[in-house]
This record gives sequence, C-alpha cells and structure tokens, in this order.
Amino acid sequence: MKKKVENLVDEGFRIGLVETAFFDGKFEIPHIDAPKEIIIPKGMIPFSIRERSIDKSDFVCFYEHDKNFREILTDTEDFVDDLKRYPGVISPDCSLYIDAPLCVQIADIYLNRAVGYYLSQQGIYVIPNIRWGDERTYTDALLGEKVAFQGVDKHSIVSVGTYGQIQTAESKRYFREGLIAMLDELEPQVVLVYGSMPNQIFGGLSDRTKFVQFPDWTTRMKTTK
Repeated sequence: MKKKVENLVDEGFRIGLVETAFFDGKFEIPHIDAPKEIIIPKGMIPFSIRERSIDKSDFVCFYEHDKNFREILTDTEDFVDDLKRYPGVISPDCSLYIDAPLCVQIADIYLNRAVGYYLSQQGIYVIPNIRWGDERTYTDALLGEKVAFQGVDKHSIVSVGTYGQIQTAESKRYFREGLIAMLDELEPQVVLVYGSMPNQIFGGLSDRTKFVQFPDWTTRMKTTK
C-alpha cells in the first residue's frame, strides 16, 4: 500500500520506498542487494511497450525517454503485480545529463536505486542499471567518492545503456571514461549493454568482464522481420 505523502520532498524522493533500506556513501544512496544468482535476460523491452513482449519472456528496462516511465517513479507500488509477470527488471535509467546541476545528477542516481530496491523487496529480480553523468559522478575528485556506483554490490551483474547516449564525441568520451571507472570500482562479473557497442568506447575492455549485448527495440524489430 502506498504510504500517505507528507510533503513534496517525500513525494519527489519516494521516501516510503526505502524505509527498510541500507544506504551507501555520504549521500546515502539506497543499496540494491546483488541477486543470489546471475540470470542473463533472454531479451530486454522498454517499459512503455512491455505488453509487446512475447510470452512476457523479456526483462523490462527503462532505456527510453524519461517521460515514458514517469509513473514507475511516482507510483511504483502500483506496478509491482504487473512487473511480476516478467522474469526481471533493470532499475530505472533516469537521465543524468552532463550539463545538469550535480544535485540533480545525484537525485537521479538516488531514484534509480530507490525504485530498484523497492521492487527487489517485492520479490522481483532486479539488475542495477548504472548511469553516470559528468566526471564528478564517476570520479572521487570533487565528492571524495564515486557516487554513480554507490548502492550496488561488487562482483555481480549490472546493466548499462548506450542507446541514444553516445551521439557526440563528448558523450562518447564521458561514456568510455565512466565505463572504465565502473569496471574499476564494481568489478562486475557480467555487464549487460542495451544498444550498440562501438569499439571507440568498448575497445580493449573485453577482458575486464563478460559483456552481453542487447539490441535496442527498433533494431530488434527490424532484424526479426
């Protein structure tokens, strides 16, 4: 049952979702426990078109425009039963724009973990999505910690999305730098990748972990026709 909202801060940050959570780092990012076993999805489907999943065999992901999954952030509790029809969920991919204020970038990391934590507590298999913004989120130079990687266990499975995120030279640079920082920090056994894996970003990293690529939905539909 959704807890009564006491004020706008509670509503915006979904405090009720993390009442029983453990928190990581100075910003107290909710912690998503690693799953007991690593399960590789058969496929991924964006939240807004999840009903198109044949036999509901895909993991639900949020690699799409934020407006398409706004309700999972604001009304998380209402989607628990619906999401249990699928084998698992990737935690929300809240956009971390590199030109956004740092407080906004941190808030989006928090919401990613808060929703992911809550869903995992409801018995849903959750794979943490790792999204970073500018170098302030994936290095410890300014904050003293790499906030983009807080709230996630080491040596497990995580997911990243390149779809729509690596269109400029600058965005490619940030993505590669953040990816390397994530591999250094979390040492994941498996990294799922939703979207393309250009050598400019992933080159020389294949020995760092097991990368498993998934085509974006549009590409997937074109190749299955």
